[in-house]
Amino acid sequence: MFKRILIANRGEIACRIIKTARRMGIETVAVYSEADRDALHVEMADQAVAIGPPAAAQSYLVIDKIVEACRATGAEAVHPGYGFLSEREAFPDALAKAGVVFIGPNPKAIAAMGDKIESKKAAAAAKVSTVPGHLGVIADETEAVKIANEIGYPVMIKASAGGGGKGMRIAHSASEVAEGFARSKSEAKSSFGDDRMFIEKFIVNPRHIEIQVLGDKHGNVIYLGERECSIQRRNQKVIEEAPSPLLDEATRRKMGEQAVALAKAVGYDSAGTVEFVAGQDKSFYFLEMNTRLQVEHPVTELITGIDLVEQMIRVAAGEKLLLTQDGVKLTGWAVESRVYAEDPYRNFLPSTGRLTRYRPPAEASAGGVTVRNDTGVTEGGEISIHYDPMIAKLVTHAPTRAAAVAAQSNALDAFVIDGIRHNIPFLSALMQHKRWQEGRLSTGFIAEEYPEGFHAVKPAGETVEVIGAVAAAIDHVLGERKRQISGQMNGRTVTRERRRAVQLGELWLTLDVAREAQGIAVQFVDAKGAAGLARVLVSDWMPGDAVWSGTVHGQPVAVQVRPILNGFALSHRGVETKAYVYTEREAASAKLMPIKLPPDTGKMLLCPMPGLVRSIAVAEGQEVKAGEALAVVEAMKMENVLRAERDATVKTIKVKPGDSLAVDAVIMEFA
Repeated sequence: MFKRILIANRGEIACRIIKTARRMGIETVAVYSEADRDALHVEMADQAVAIGPPAAAQSYLVIDKIVEACRATGAEAVHPGYGFLSEREAFPDALAKAGVVFIGPNPKAIAAMGDKIESKKAAAAAKVSTVPGHLGVIADETEAVKIANEIGYPVMIKASAGGGGKGMRIAHSASEVAEGFARSKSEAKSSFGDDRMFIEKFIVNPRHIEIQVLGDKHGNVIYLGERECSIQRRNQKVIEEAPSPLLDEATRRKMGEQAVALAKAVGYDSAGTVEFVAGQDKSFYFLEMNTRLQVEHPVTELITGIDLVEQMIRVAAGEKLLLTQDGVKLTGWAVESRVYAEDPYRNFLPSTGRLTRYRPPAEASAGGVTVRNDTGVTEGGEISIHYDPMIAKLVTHAPTRAAAVAAQSNALDAFVIDGIRHNIPFLSALMQHKRWQEGRLSTGFIAEEYPEGFHAVKPAGETVEVIGAVAAAIDHVLGERKRQISGQMNGRTVTRERRRAVQLGELWLTLDVAREAQGIAVQFVDAKGAAGLARVLVSDWMPGDAVWSGTVHGQPVAVQVRPILNGFALSHRGVETKAYVYTEREAASAKLMPIKLPPDTGKMLLCPMPGLVRSIAVAEGQEVKAGEALAVVEAMKMENVLRAERDATVKTIKVKPGDSLAVDAVIMEFA
């Protein structure tokens, strides 16, 4: 076994690998760019080596720098994680020349399956059913349009070296192919250093299901069940689960055996993933093979009890698999949410800045439920514009899918992040979505269910009862606290009114609130003054706590709490609302207060996220039509085309290509 390994990666996956290596008694070496000097993976590793500027193309993607770091530290092997150099055939070749072991598949397997074009050719040769498409490299936009016309729309434009949703576009027409090809090619060049593109037919209403395979260097290959990864946005996975709600045992076995046969055909000898596009009728086609560890590997680990990173290390060291196919048992259900630094209310545009507060739910296993959080950040750390915006992967495991989803909902409610925008409100709302809960999924789920984008969820039903009761309980605790302030003048005893009015946005609730034993009793009152629903809330919440955690009528509940002027900002189950608690007399006055409206920015193009201006497509005085491209802004390796919302004339342009902009910076004004 190795004594020291180097992790050629960053963020949560580097931290994840370090944890397993540490448990195995293996020393670790981290590499870092200037932007990651204070990153968590650098702190966790036994040694750390600086490898260059923030841009990945000048640091994490430079093979020579990784090899030199191995020489300098005496690392015997390298784990590439995912992304960066993990699927670059030249990387294990360079390591081998330096006498360093690559913790991953052999270069020939990477060449055969890691390249999206070559993998399709290999699958076709092995008689594996593949999605119709053009398997050759496409030279330019003209050829791309010609090929797309022959295949038939819609089509998927994909980078051969792609991954993580980058360098991918769905096109429904020739014009979309031309524009999407240029954008995807540019993204692929900046993200992977490889701008080869191909096109294939896009299967309508598909599901994305992948099989985890594991091979050793002695010819043994097994599969470890499947993962459902259909909840995607812009081809980027958002939520994954294992097993899939679609598959039965017979279909699972067919997919698994096909994946193993394909892996054996190319001599695969590490952890890898064979991806399939599946129809709702359980039909499936080979899509591609990822010759690396997947982002979503934790859900497989939780349902199988197998540490995939450990297996990769043992296989790389020459050990035989101790596992057999008959020994693989799937137990329970696991759900993973990817927590991203992005604003769900601004079409999920990236958000950067410092994590002023970062307090994930506690990792634990109790009562049959496991909560796991794979992360690469800490409180006080910074989310950089240079890398992927993932903050963490929150994973829950339970005996059933419903229990795993419920555990995920509770964990998301308790996940505290301040300082940047994040997608937890969206993830929380999605967990409550009936179609998700029923397992009726497709890769178009988000586009179909949120066609106008994700908007603030208004309090309704049980959420109103929980948030309203918690707001009243918080106000009651604050009131009790004020009564205990020392040095107060003696006088008439203060008697607290039981009746309270709670304002949640446009919604008003009337409640009776009183201390009862160790809890707070809350009773809802209707418009006629009649007593209604009664709830007892028990919590050890103290002023300043970011999460109200306790029970509401015996059921565990977590509600995020942030102080605002004269009230609290509360969030629960995807609902974010401002709560104000008044006496009845105060409420009567509050209802008369005028509402301050935000300024009109209708004649401005604002930068929707911090980013770099790549290009300006119009000139001052130019008339533009609705939908016409105005500018391209790059953030976190993704190019975002900003378009005109309606017909207008450009009055002034405030920026130029190369400018770095903050969120809401004015790009141009219209007449």
